[in-house]
Amino acid sequence: MPPLQVGLIGFGLGGRVFHAPMIRAVSGLQLAAIVERTGDSARAAYPDVRVVRSVSELLSMDSIELVVVTTPNPTHLDLARQCLQAGRHVVVDKPFTTTSAEAAELVRLAQEHKRLITVYHNRRWDGDFLTVRRIVQEGSLGRLVLFESHMERYRPMLNAEAWRELSKPGSGLWFDLGPHLLDQAFALFGPPEAMTAELRAERDGAVVDDAFDVVMHYPRLRVLLRSNLLTCAPGPRFRLNGTRGSFVKYGSDPQEEALKRGETPDQPNWGQEPAENWGTLSIAEGDTITQTPIPTETGDYRRYYQNVRDAIVSGAPLDVSPQHGLRIMQALELGMESSRRGCKLPFPEV
Repeated sequence: MPPLQVGLIGFGLGGRVFHAPMIRAVSGLQLAAIVERTGDSARAAYPDVRVVRSVSELLSMDSIELVVVTTPNPTHLDLARQCLQAGRHVVVDKPFTTTSAEAAELVRLAQEHKRLITVYHNRRWDGDFLTVRRIVQEGSLGRLVLFESHMERYRPMLNAEAWRELSKPGSGLWFDLGPHLLDQAFALFGPPEAMTAELRAERDGAVVDDAFDVVMHYPRLRVLLRSNLLTCAPGPRFRLNGTRGSFVKYGSDPQEEALKRGETPDQPNWGQEPAENWGTLSIAEGDTITQTPIPTETGDYRRYYQNVRDAIVSGAPLDVSPQHGLRIMQALELGMESSRRGCKLPFPEV
């Protein structure tokens, strides 16, 4: 079969670093066009790809079957809507939209036009998360009682040019990194019974949240999601406690930094983590605790786009369904409301 023609809207950090290299690296997909309103960075990076200046010009290309929207969050609804109404399948960068009502509209439109829509939750294919998922599924920790997931960074200076740091819909750290942490937690445990969230602005001069602590309440299990921009000495990326032992993992999946360096997934050892960054499994047998380093699974963001390709071409189930994307939006909104009211709130019924 000829490759699936893909159009990319936006060539900022998301399009340039996280999407274009993955689309190019997946067999059966062809990056055919990029919308870059001004400048020539896309043409310089991909001289064999058609560069257009508007979404309407992109949608005039009948060969384009899949469109990837990787633009500022407030634009997601309008751009994805245009693409669906033009009969295209759509990938939307996270977060899906700025509200759950907007997400619900896109889910409805996709169903109405019989087209696929999904959200780019690529960190489900982080090697450390794949390792954690395997440990949870194997049950080696016994009954899990605590799951901690942290994305902590040190960026004390504000960025006046970053739209994510302006007081606009969909801005702030909760809408930036929260979708990653929520997606991983939902993939493991499903929706919680309730949530308690605290969103804060910690840096001097910050006008939107740049830190959060969120507890997801499950029966006999607490899931803690944490992120901030003032952690100079990071703690563990993951910590799991169970009735038989614990698993602790430091460091981050190497794919993001590799992509920022301009590396591509076809290079040797892609997504592999050095042994010094492996997590430690501690299992108690009576008074004896045995500690074992656990090799990190190989991460690979290509698997997201491979699944999207298979869903379009052969009807395979989507790993990130539109309904899942909608639930993540509901969780983001619930976290904001919980923080505003300072209380624990029940998660909406499915």
